Amino acid sequence: MPITPVKTLIANAREAIETLPQETAQAMTDAGEALLVDIRDFRELERDGRIPGAFHAPRGMLEFWIDPESPYFKPALATEKKIILFCATAWRSALATRDLQNMGVENIAEMDGGFSQWKARGAPIE
Repeated sequence: MPITPVKTLIANAREAIETLPQETAQAMTDAGEALLVDIRDFRELERDGRIPGAFHAPRGMLEFWIDPESPYFKPALATEKKIILFCATAWRSALATRDLQNMGVENIAEMDGGFSQWKARGAPIE
């Protein structure tokens, strides 16, 4: 039996989640209404830079870090702010946003275009 292609998984996830334009995500974060969460691997951060103020939660640990019952829970993710996930190209973030919604996280979205688009449009990085 053939596997479901990744692009199909991403398309299906995008039908079920909220995707915010970069400018909206940036404005919400600047206004203190949202927390940007970078789910890229730490090597990507070292190589390509970071969005100032974004919280880093590697994709492989995200579900563990957001669950208050997990021994790996990170209090920074227990916020009333909208959590806006992003990765390099908005593929992993689409799947991760869907997975967190399936866990019961309600105030969540992904950022369209990911870090690569953020960097290409000249938005702040460090």
